[in-house]
Amino acid sequence: MTQQLSHQHASFPRRAVVTGASGFIGSHLAHALVQAGTVVIGVDRRDPATDRTAATNLAPLRTLPGYIHVAADLIGCAIEPLLIDADAVFHLAAIPGVHPSWGPQFSDYVASNILATQRLLDAAVRMRIPRLIVASSSSVYGATDGGHSVETDHPQPASPYAVTKLAEEQLCLAHAAQPHCPTSVVALRYFTVYGPRQRTDMFTHRALLSALTGQPLRLYGDGHHRRDFTYIDDAVAATIAAATAPDAHGTINVGGGSNTSLLEVISIANSLVGRDIEVHQENPRHGDVLTTRAHPGRAQEVLGWQPQVDLHSGMHAHMQTLAAEPTRYNRAA
Repeated sequence: MTQQLSHQHASFPRRAVVTGASGFIGSHLAHALVQAGTVVIGVDRRDPATDRTAATNLAPLRTLPGYIHVAADLIGCAIEPLLIDADAVFHLAAIPGVHPSWGPQFSDYVASNILATQRLLDAAVRMRIPRLIVASSSSVYGATDGGHSVETDHPQPASPYAVTKLAEEQLCLAHAAQPHCPTSVVALRYFTVYGPRQRTDMFTHRALLSALTGQPLRLYGDGHHRRDFTYIDDAVAATIAAATAPDAHGTINVGGGSNTSLLEVISIANSLVGRDIEVHQENPRHGDVLTTRAHPGRAQEVLGWQPQVDLHSGMHAHMQTLAAEPTRYNRAA
């Protein structure tokens, strides 16, 4: 499934930098930009020459002109040369995941999500980059009453990971608020992005893999957790719109405004293969909030964006990709 991105915004950057380009959202974003004629400098500490996931994610870009990959870590590399002549920087590089952040790996989260971001922002301001788009997360909202999360809500991050994402977005916005700063900042709070090339620990991937292979599915909690799921093509469309919308600034939710329980996700996966998944229920995990649901008004107003892909269609497209790549079945669900 390839969304017609041009229907949702009028223009594309001429030259852009995508950090975290070897990742899930980053690789899709880089591909969409290059297809539209943007010259993309992709930066990631994972080298596709030595990292299998990076190589797989970047494979669609190999035959396309206009993509230049740089294997480098923002925490220590020279950043300014990467930004020369860029119209926009899409900052997606980060360490993801709620659960590993509870422990000794937290220092890595701080280094990658905060300190590296500070270095990038310093360089972007010095190079007078017109706009920087930073990937934030719905996790910054923390526990809610089940209603829509609005950008003006008081954040209550419920995990160390979420704390670093809130610090990251606020750090970027603090730079942009300085007098005479040449760089405007848009912080996109993504709500549970899913689709082909999604991380294998994410729930929709695991549910679909269980459906395809017959392997048991580990379900943490009773399945009544609810998530505002956003298909990857929709997330990419919003991200590109954030680079070119003239009045875009501050925090913006990227989510459709509805949500679905994990049990419903399992039901969709069952329907796609015509058999029931074997579910192994386990205790809930620390940092997993009960529900996420975006208020979509600001994205619609500022970016002219609204999602186009419903969950059933998105999961069907995701499953087709998995079925075509059986080597991805080597990880238990």
